[in-house]
Amino acid sequence: MALEKLGKALNSALRKLARSGTVDEALIKDVVRDIQRALIQSDVNVRLVLQITRRIQERALKEKPPSGMSPKEHVVRIVYEELTNLLGREAVPLEIREKPTVLLTVGIQGSGKTTTIAKLARHLQKRGYRVGIVCTDTWRPGAYHQLKQLVEPIGVEVFGDPAEKDAIKLAREGVEYFKGRGVDVVIVDTAGRHKEERGLIEEMRQISAAIRPHEVILVIDGTIGQQAYHQALAFKEATPIGSIIVTKLDGSAKGGGALSAVAATGAPIKFIGVGERIEDLEPFDPKRFVSRLLGLGDIEGLLEKFEELQKKKQLKEEDVEKFLRGKFSLKDMYAQLEAMQNMGPLKQILQMIPGLGYSLPDEALKVGEEKLRKYRVIMDSMTEEELENPDIINYSRVRRIARGSGTSVKEVRELLSQYQQMRKMFKSLDKRKLAKMAKNFNFGGLGL
Repeated sequence: MALEKLGKALNSALRKLARSGTVDEALIKDVVRDIQRALIQSDVNVRLVLQITRRIQERALKEKPPSGMSPKEHVVRIVYEELTNLLGREAVPLEIREKPTVLLTVGIQGSGKTTTIAKLARHLQKRGYRVGIVCTDTWRPGAYHQLKQLVEPIGVEVFGDPAEKDAIKLAREGVEYFKGRGVDVVIVDTAGRHKEERGLIEEMRQISAAIRPHEVILVIDGTIGQQAYHQALAFKEATPIGSIIVTKLDGSAKGGGALSAVAATGAPIKFIGVGERIEDLEPFDPKRFVSRLLGLGDIEGLLEKFEELQKKKQLKEEDVEKFLRGKFSLKDMYAQLEAMQNMGPLKQILQMIPGLGYSLPDEALKVGEEKLRKYRVIMDSMTEEELENPDIINYSRVRRIARGSGTSVKEVRELLSQYQQMRKMFKSLDKRKLAKMAKNFNFGGLGL
């Protein structure tokens, strides 16, 4: 998950609240100090941290919980609301109105703009839009070929000419070309800028004037932390910024600083980059993001991912039901893990389930493609009875399965352990509680 360190620290602070007998002033101040420390370590501006934690403390001490809500739940809700306000309050979706909608992307050198364009094209393609990409980057050698390499596997066309040095001409011709091809969205890539490079900023203004985009999208590297504020302001002054994509949040300790800094400019964050795969671009919804960050889950996001797989016929509703009730066989587990590979890393998926995000050991969640292949070989050496009822597999059966699959006893046991952990985990879920949380956010995932 994006900002996992921050999420674990915040979740730890809230669990301190969950474990306490009563909510008093000393406890609230202690929890607020932990939240302060977590935000500062994530490079959020100190002034902002002091403002937000002061509000949390004041509200937690003065406000009375609404009817039907415990004092603990009320404090968590306050933390949730204040963090959401810090990151922009409401989701602002990317709107595709006209055909074609022209999107102009800009960004600092090294911000991950080219990869992000490919991810954005994939995101739009999965929602049924035909996408074309125009490469106007005449500064960086290989920019056109890199874009082609990224999007050719998904069937998206790139317009460009590595020999042409006039970026404005390329932009104009590329948009006209795709208008003739009947695409729904044209994404125009520009050369990476630096906020001090006046010539490049001017070129960006001219491209914008030539193609009159429906929206200008600024791509910002999440690893730069609070510097994101100055970048966003510089670009905002150069051209009307319609939206922002913050990249590289999956491994960044400074991501909190970047997100909060960008939100402070008033420009809406519409997407965040949460991984290296072309699928790893998420629409940014402050409420759902903060919910996952705090370990409270994202039921809506989880259901969307399941629906996506069901549409592709990779997952049946009854299979999902069986899995979530913890009543599944080894065969079922393999099928679900295989399907989940298409949804993203298992860890990201489980973090959408309230209370599970930070409670499971990393080893239990590292189910890569190589391991899945090994699991398949091991399962091929099992009898039908063993696959349907793994509880009958004793030591002698483990040895036989290991010999038959060319693996070790340790690896067979690892598969069985993975199965037992996942079964136990899903059995512990309270479906009624999850449904209630999806509707009215009652914070049951923290055990409050």
